[in-house]
Amino acid sequence: MPRPPALSPSRAGDFQQCPLLFRYRTVDRLPEPPSAAATLGTLVHAVLERLYDLPAPDRTVETAQERLEPEWRRMRDKRPELASLHDDEAAESAWLADGRQRLATYFDLENPQRLEPAGREEFVEVQLDDGPLLRGIVDRIDIAPDGSIRIVDYKTGKTPDPRYGAKKERFQMRFYALVIERIRQRRPALLQLLFLKDGGRLEIRPTGDDIAQVEHEIREVWAEITAAAAAGRFRTRKGPLCGWCSFQDRCPEFGGVEPALDPDAVERALGVRPAGA
Repeated sequence: MPRPPALSPSRAGDFQQCPLLFRYRTVDRLPEPPSAAATLGTLVHAVLERLYDLPAPDRTVETAQERLEPEWRRMRDKRPELASLHDDEAAESAWLADGRQRLATYFDLENPQRLEPAGREEFVEVQLDDGPLLRGIVDRIDIAPDGSIRIVDYKTGKTPDPRYGAKKERFQMRFYALVIERIRQRRPALLQLLFLKDGGRLEIRPTGDDIAQVEHEIREVWAEITAAAAAGRFRTRKGPLCGWCSFQDRCPEFGGVEPALDPDAVERALGVRPAGA
């Protein structure tokens, strides 16, 4: 049985950034070359998740850093395309050194010896009434003795510029707060983002209004997505992130040719068939 159409924070973010990017990733599911930054994020997340498999006294910065290279070898074994991520051994060594620094920064922000997470890399989903299935992976869920819930997300990048209000990150965390509240019947008390490049921290204490607002935003985004699907047209939205997009050869903004839209792929991904198809 096919999975029902779903929306995650990353998919919503793709559509808000550029509907055509959303189409290529979610509808067409086109492959993308691995990036060093994204792969480092995956690697550091994996090390931090496995760190909590250890007894509390063994959760030291030295142990975490020692586990970085073995985890990297495991990743390369599973994904052979990662072997070409770096130009040479020197570039790979510098990249791994960046990873070790991110782990050291994590220990400046938290003491994992004092934590026993209730969930790690936890897949969560909930059906929104008259809306999409909401889905995502939460880095960590902590539950205090009094039952209060904290959601923690690790970011291997730097703290967002306050001039832009960390809009994307706030949306993501409130999205998860909505999902967790529906699943556990209790609103999370604290949403926490840890930025491991520079040691920044962003904390949100969500209110009922926050949850209502993010639900409204989710419904708005989903309405725009389904309207684009019904029209069979996912438009471009040129912006400062276009320079990092791997689909420029298929983007009209850069002289590329947009491939024909497959109506069956649209229906499978979004539950809507383009009009006239």
